[in-house]
Amino acid sequence: MSQAEPQRNARFRPFNVWNSPPATGNLFNCHFFNGGAILVEEAAPAEVRSHSIVYAPRIQDLLAREEKVFRIDATTVGVSDCDLMAEVVAARPVLSTERSVYKPAAGAEIPHDSATRTIRALGQDVMEGIRTPPPPASGLDGAWPYAATSYLRQWLFASDPLPVSLLSKRRVTRSHTLSRIVDRAITVWPETEGGHERTALAEQIRSASGTQERRQAIAMYRRATATLCDGVAALAGNALWLLGPAREQEEPRGDLTAVLWETLRLLPPAWMLYRTGGEAYTGLHPEIRPEDNVALFPLLMHRHPDYWSAPMEFRPERWAGVADPEKTPAFMPFGFDGARCWAKHLVVPLAERLLTVALDNQLVIRSPQQETHVPLRSLLSVRIDVKTGP
Repeated sequence: MSQAEPQRNARFRPFNVWNSPPATGNLFNCHFFNGGAILVEEAAPAEVRSHSIVYAPRIQDLLAREEKVFRIDATTVGVSDCDLMAEVVAARPVLSTERSVYKPAAGAEIPHDSATRTIRALGQDVMEGIRTPPPPASGLDGAWPYAATSYLRQWLFASDPLPVSLLSKRRVTRSHTLSRIVDRAITVWPETEGGHERTALAEQIRSASGTQERRQAIAMYRRATATLCDGVAALAGNALWLLGPAREQEEPRGDLTAVLWETLRLLPPAWMLYRTGGEAYTGLHPEIRPEDNVALFPLLMHRHPDYWSAPMEFRPERWAGVADPEKTPAFMPFGFDGARCWAKHLVVPLAERLLTVALDNQLVIRSPQQETHVPLRSLLSVRIDVKTGP
């Protein structure tokens, strides 16, 4: 075996990951069964219960791959090579249909000025929410990330009048039928009266000049609130799990910003970016054909020993003194230029505020099976059952 081989295979054999600092006695072991990875957290001393993370089978298969360019199926090529990912990103602009929030709505493209107004309005609402007292912490009790998502929606958007406030209700957004009914109700409800407290996002709907503009504003409200709250809840939940017993320690509390950046590396909610059609990429790698789609995997790149020292260790201190984490090589927590997360400047501050509320209220994680699952979803998120104390 060459000297390079142990380093190259480090991501694909059992490993230990110590929470920082190691004195906490918290570690993770990864074992592979039939090509699947199960991340097992074991705590010392022995009487402290252990935890585990069980990934969905398709994610397990990805974590077990050694190649940085590989075929997933007959029409999809996966990429975790840092340089090739950069070339794919630069090969062509992102299509509007590949965007999550600013894809076409109401049968038309979202105008650039409308998208800009939405970003500014959402930023205004989040900054206002961070400055206001949070709702009762009991709203965090229950199954995460869902409880955390509902909590954030209540915190940020509960002031909006009916029927607009229904756009941010999870029970509504989960139902296509209810969503269509609410959309139609708001479209025909001009909301011309002033004086009612409302968010800046809701004001975009109220001030729309016509039916088409209002329909697009409704779609943007629904997408923006859902995407932000879902992403922040996933990030905060992943961070809570990776913190381990450290989350139950009294002050002084560690640097939560560093904890969140390290969580974005090891368990990034935006774990895959999808590009349709391979015509623009065929000259970049022989595996990519014109009829192929390309899947970029920050999750795999963030864990590769070619790019990171001790890649499987949860080390928030690696971000100490890093002025701009997004400029770190082989790190893609919010996408890339031209398709970067529209709310990236809001995610970490809001997640830090949510974590602070949870920790201030002595949050504990209850799991009878001593394990948590990460299902195959567009957002990578652990499933945990949470209760605030005492």
